[in-house]
Amino acid sequence: MDYKAIYGTHDLLPEEVTKWQYIEQKIRETMALYNYKEIRTPIFEQTELFSRSIGEDTDIVQKEMYTFFDQGKRSITLRPEATASVVRAYLEHNLSKVSPLVKLYYIGPMFRQERPQKGRLRQFHQFGAEALGSLDPAVDAEMIKLSTKIFFDLGINDFTLHLNSIGCKKCKNIHRDIFIKYVKERFEDFCPECQIRLTRNPLRIFDCKNKECVELLKDAPAMKDYLCEECKNHFNKVKIYLDDLKIKYKEDTRLVRGLDYYTKTVYEIKSSLLGAQDTLCGGGRYDLLVSELGGKPTQAIGFSSGIERMVLVLDLKKKNIVADERLDLFIAPLGEEAKRKALKLIVDLRAKNIRCDMDYLNRSLKSQMKEANRQKAKKVLIIGEEEMKKKKGILREMETGEQKEIEFEKLVQELSEGIKNKNEK
Repeated sequence: MDYKAIYGTHDLLPEEVTKWQYIEQKIRETMALYNYKEIRTPIFEQTELFSRSIGEDTDIVQKEMYTFFDQGKRSITLRPEATASVVRAYLEHNLSKVSPLVKLYYIGPMFRQERPQKGRLRQFHQFGAEALGSLDPAVDAEMIKLSTKIFFDLGINDFTLHLNSIGCKKCKNIHRDIFIKYVKERFEDFCPECQIRLTRNPLRIFDCKNKECVELLKDAPAMKDYLCEECKNHFNKVKIYLDDLKIKYKEDTRLVRGLDYYTKTVYEIKSSLLGAQDTLCGGGRYDLLVSELGGKPTQAIGFSSGIERMVLVLDLKKKNIVADERLDLFIAPLGEEAKRKALKLIVDLRAKNIRCDMDYLNRSLKSQMKEANRQKAKKVLIIGEEEMKKKKGILREMETGEQKEIEFEKLVQELSEGIKNKNEK
């Protein structure tokens, strides 16, 4: 029987992992710069956590979650997103007592049973940030700046920031009722999927890509016309801060985000390189979620971004991310005595942070030199019977072919000094 990766999952081979490590390093550097601390939550939680926070009527809860019963007959779900898990941890560990404003970030796998597509698999990876404890519009602006900076630092600068406010619970409900009435009057003209959304999650109709539906929505009542004074003032201040920070944005009255917990500011970062599925990053406020999960009323904002889509954009931009993974030294021993010496030298070399390896397959010198080339080793140390008698190895420069004898006792010192001098330059 041939075993293959499960449909909708993907192996990350060493040459691909280099890109991921580069992206993750940039994320961690920027998060530290903005004083966000990493949190790592379990990849599965009680099912109710997600159904209650994300919304019973969302596509995620209705048909995309990986849910199962464990041996204790408890309903368990692989996390489809991380915000609910972060809020659960925030409440469980009383993080509000540590600081009135808690700033967290995460990087990790998520799971959704949807149709696999470019940049979105059934096991996919996201990073994101959450700031819990402040209603200040300046936090909204900082969160948006944080997410855009990460993309700029990665060389992804051809994106558009879409911005909207979907109001608080009070004004959202007013707009929702008027919007439902508008759609019902034209019900037969909307696509079957939008007709279903009307009964389950009406505002998701704004996400429809069907041309007829898009045309019908041009005259639909917009949330901006129904914002209460508090929400209107909040959104205006967010825009003032973004202008101060010289962050370009496009007001998008159709932007609603798909999860029930969003309030007030919502935003998405879109790349034209991705085609129809063009969202690189999405986020917004969720001022009611903490209290809905049993905590005290706590204002919060966050965002998440898919790493697979970022890798896809970097590939489309032909950005070459190559880590220097060359070996500083490859040791080619010939014979048992030489192998014992090589093993001892390797331990001493690695103690000095010198990247090295040796042949463990008892191959000929010719085969070992081919392996050194394959590993892109900078130098090779050859140890045979004569070298063991002299207590000297033959050190060969792979680029020039130059070689010399070197005492075993001096090898570690010479290589470590050479690397140190190169780094200082």
